[in-house]
Amino acid sequence: MAPMGIRLSPLGVAVFCLLGLGVLYHLYSGFLAGRFSLFGLGGEAGGAAGPGAAAEGGTVDLRELLAASVLAAVRGGDEVRRVRESNALHEKSKGKTREGAEEKMTSGDVLSNRKMFYLLKTAFPSVQINTEEHVDAADQEIILWDHNIPEDILREITAPKEVPAESVTVWIDPLDATQEYTEDLRKYVTTMVCVAVNGKPVLGVIHKPFSEYTAWAMVDGGSNVKARTSYNEKTPRIVVSRSHSGMVKQVALQTFGNQTTIIPAGGAGYKVLALLDVADKNQEKADLYIHVTYIKKWDICAGNAILKALGGHMTTLNGEEISYTGSDGVEGGLLASIRMNHQALVRKLPDLEKIGHN
Repeated sequence: MAPMGIRLSPLGVAVFCLLGLGVLYHLYSGFLAGRFSLFGLGGEAGGAAGPGAAAEGGTVDLRELLAASVLAAVRGGDEVRRVRESNALHEKSKGKTREGAEEKMTSGDVLSNRKMFYLLKTAFPSVQINTEEHVDAADQEIILWDHNIPEDILREITAPKEVPAESVTVWIDPLDATQEYTEDLRKYVTTMVCVAVNGKPVLGVIHKPFSEYTAWAMVDGGSNVKARTSYNEKTPRIVVSRSHSGMVKQVALQTFGNQTTIIPAGGAGYKVLALLDVADKNQEKADLYIHVTYIKKWDICAGNAILKALGGHMTTLNGEEISYTGSDGVEGGLLASIRMNHQALVRKLPDLEKIGHN
């Protein structure tokens, strides 16, 4: 006999157990659905958004997105450095560029991309993220962000800045200067994150994994980097691509004279930092950055945002602003400057504009 004189019916016990199993199944199914929806599997991304994450049709705090972007660039950089130092690059070709150069990919690219993409996608599941490398569904991770905003960001940007989630596009370059990375030319290598709102670059992060230097800026917000005090506009030092320096050199010397210095360098992030006051002894300094061929938007968006935040400019060679929506490339080359008459420079370079479209 059961305690207290209560008789337990076998049928009642069975029904109770079945109800309990039903409740557990329902709860577990909901948990899995929430996890899968985070990555857009089994339906649209959605579910309850955590603090700082945007629900569908909601808003995003750009200050929080900047903090997460800095962390993503650093986490990606850790992977880039670890792979390079272990000499386990597993290098392979993705094909050829339009100019016929080999386009390489390494384990550093892949692992950095995974860390950066999933950290940002977990924290901000409703924003559009464009990244250079393919995101393999088999490699999905949940990488949590603790929503901590570093003190240097809080000092510069004292209040939240909310924008509609649907207006945001994030551009990730998990390893800029892969060619130089394979050659062990470490100073050129960066990881980058850019945030565009309605196609305009507003947040930029450029991280140098091997010196652990990070530059960030928000347009109409603040930054941890600044312009240099002076630039030479008459006979500038011009930083250009290592693989296309000859084309630029010919026209630059005709435009600015024989005293012009051409600095061949790898990586668009490195070239933008060359225009700024950067506390890194391995960073070369230049007055202008010119590129004359097709270039991808994840290569340049972060640098564009940083220059814009500091009062500088990055345009196509004919002076057009670059929109960070739509296609992932820019056909018209680019010209980047700061504390100079940018449109006057554009007018000086008609021949470069022609080369950029060839």
